[in-house]
Amino acid sequence: MSGGSGVGADAEAAATRTVALRASHVIAADPAAVPGSQHPGFVELRDAVVLVAGDRIAAVATGERGATLAARVDEVIELGESLLMPGLIDLEGLVDIDHLLLDSWWSPDHEARLEWSEVYARQPREVLSAAERSTLRRYGLVQLLLHGVTTAMPIATELHGAWAETHDDLLDTAHTASELGLRVFLGPSYRSGVHITRADGSHGIHWDAAQGEAAFAGAARFLDTVEELADPLVTGVLVPCRVETVTDELLRRTAELSASRDVLVRVHATQGLESERGILARERGTTPLGLLERTGLLNERLILAHGVYLDVHPEVHGEDRGDLATLAAAGASIVHCPVTNARYAFWLDRLSQYLDAGVNIALGSDSFPPDLIRAIDTGVQLSKAQHGDLGRGMLAEYVSAATLGGAAALRRPDLGRIEPGAQADLVAFSLADLRMGVIDDPIRTLTLAGTGRDAHFSMVAGRVVLRDSAIPGLDMAALRRAGQLVFERLRAAYPERDALAPVAGSSASELFPPVFPRGE
Repeated sequence: MSGGSGVGADAEAAATRTVALRASHVIAADPAAVPGSQHPGFVELRDAVVLVAGDRIAAVATGERGATLAARVDEVIELGESLLMPGLIDLEGLVDIDHLLLDSWWSPDHEARLEWSEVYARQPREVLSAAERSTLRRYGLVQLLLHGVTTAMPIATELHGAWAETHDDLLDTAHTASELGLRVFLGPSYRSGVHITRADGSHGIHWDAAQGEAAFAGAARFLDTVEELADPLVTGVLVPCRVETVTDELLRRTAELSASRDVLVRVHATQGLESERGILARERGTTPLGLLERTGLLNERLILAHGVYLDVHPEVHGEDRGDLATLAAAGASIVHCPVTNARYAFWLDRLSQYLDAGVNIALGSDSFPPDLIRAIDTGVQLSKAQHGDLGRGMLAEYVSAATLGGAAALRRPDLGRIEPGAQADLVAFSLADLRMGVIDDPIRTLTLAGTGRDAHFSMVAGRVVLRDSAIPGLDMAALRRAGQLVFERLRAAYPERDALAPVAGSSASELFPPVFPRGE
C-alpha cells in the first residue's frame, strides 16, 4: 500500500520511520559469540547509537559511524547517562496485587489458613467483578513496563477466582497489553483440583473434573481467539496450573494440543517438596519429571516454572541422578525466580549445575514488584553464598537469563538482543542519579545500586512504551487508587476461605497482623 491517508498510511509511515537512540552505555550482541554456547553473548559499547527502523533494529554503532547514523533519521532520542540494553523478558510476570505481600509472612499455621477450605472448594465464588479483575491485570501489566520488562508471560493467583482463569479474562488481558505496548505470551490457566485445608488442619486436593474440562476448553478456545486477533504482540500459550492439581488425562491432552498447534506450555512443577513431590509419589506413583514425561509434555515446547526440587537438591537426593540431563536432552527451559525463592525460602541449588548440564535458564519475577534487576542481584548473592566464592556470582549468566534465556525459551531468536534484524525491544536504565553512585561497569552499578524502577525509557517493536519513567497516556495516580481498592477487596475475602476459622479466628486483621502493634 502506498500514498493516501488514514490507518493504512499511518501504518506504512510507522513501518518506515527511523529513530536513533543514543546512550552512554549499550549492551549489544557480541558478533563473536558462538550460537548455542554458554558465552554470555554481549559486549558493552560506550557512547553508542542504536538505529531503529520500523519495528526492527537496523544498526548499532559508536564514534563517527554512530554520529552519521544519528544524522539521517526521523528522530533522535537522547538517553544520556543510561544503560541501554535488550528489553527484559519475564516468564513469571506477576499480575496480582495481594500475592506474596500477604502470604509470605507465615506463622506456623498461616499456609494452611490461606488455602481454600474443603467447604469453600465445593462452592467457590468470584471475589472480584469482571471490571475489578480487569483493573487488577492492568495494574500488573503496567508494573511490568514500569520495571523495564518488555516481554512477559503473566501469572496470577487463582485464590480469588471461582476456579481458574477464564477465556474472557485473558482476552481482556491481551487487549490491555496491546494497548500498553507490552509483548505477551498468554493463556488462561486451568486445573482439575485445588489444594485445600480440612477442618482438622490436614491438607489435600479437592478434585472437580468438570471444572477442569471447562477450563481446558476455554484455554483451547483462547488459542483460536489469539489467531483471530493477529496481533504481533500477543502469542497464545497453554498454561496448566501446578502439575499435581491437573489430571494425567488433561496433561496428556495438553501435550497433544501443544504438538498439533506447535504452542508453548508453561507448567508449575518441581516447586513443592511435600505439596507436590510427596503427593505425586503417594497418589500417582511418580516424580514431577516422570509425570511430565509420561504425559508427553517433556519436550522443547515446555517451560518449567521454578525447577527447584530436582535430584540435585539437598532435600531430594543431594546428587545428580540424571534430572538435569533429562531436561537438557528434552530441550525444556526452566524459569528461575530468585526473589520468590528467597521470600518463600525454597532455593534452587546452584544455577551453575543447571547451566553446566546444558539446561536453558530464563528468569521470572513471580513477585511484587516484578523487578528483574532485584532478581538478578538476589541470584548473584545466592550464587556466591552457595559456592562459597565471590568469583562465582554469575552476573553475566543472570543477565543472559533475563534476555537471551527468555528468548530461547520462547523460541524467539529475534528477542533478547540488540543487533541488526532483531525486534526493537529495548530498555534504558538511568545511571545519572547521585544515589546510583560511581560507574565502573554499568551492569555492576545497576545491579548493586539500582532496581527496575530506574527504567526510564523502553520500546517494544519500535514503539515507545515508557518515556521519562512514565507510560504515555496513563493516569498512574488513578490506577494506584483503583489498585488499592481491589487489594482491599481481596484481603477482606481471605477469612471466608479459612478452614481453621472456628479455632483460630477469622478476621483479616487477625490473619494479617501488622509488623508492630498499631498505636492509638
